[in-house]
Amino acid sequence: MEGITLKKLDKIKSPGGSLSFFQLGKDFDFEIKRIYYIYEFSQQNRRGFHAHKELKQVMFCPHGSIEVELDNGTEKEKYLLDCPEKILVLNRGYWREFLSLTENSILCVGASEIYDESDYIRNYDDYILWSKHEMEEKINGSAI
Repeated sequence: MEGITLKKLDKIKSPGGSLSFFQLGKDFDFEIKRIYYIYEFSQQNRRGFHAHKELKQVMFCPHGSIEVELDNGTEKEKYLLDCPEKILVLNRGYWREFLSLTENSILCVGASEIYDESDYIRNYDDYILWSKHEMEEKINGSAI
């Protein structure tokens, strides 16, 4: 889907361990203003069930494996975060659900904005209406 990128990061190995990193301007185009993480995920536990009107995110799973299901109102795609070298860069406007595939997985998220409840759409039917309106705006805006 447009506005979503799954990237494999470089891995720098040494006898002391491995290191991977992502950078503004190279791997994504927005400033990170908030970082949060979801942990103590039980296997087969689902979280998410919301969309953001404006927020952009970069997600990664440093431990375990998490399936990220994204929905743009007309189609759905699943992305697997199963190693620390993968990041998922997500533009605004996607309904998301997270499924822990292994016990005690951790999902880390860098967000483009500070927490703002008014940016959330927490009801799927409301999201479908919002996404249809956004699509119409996009079509009508590009026709001008």
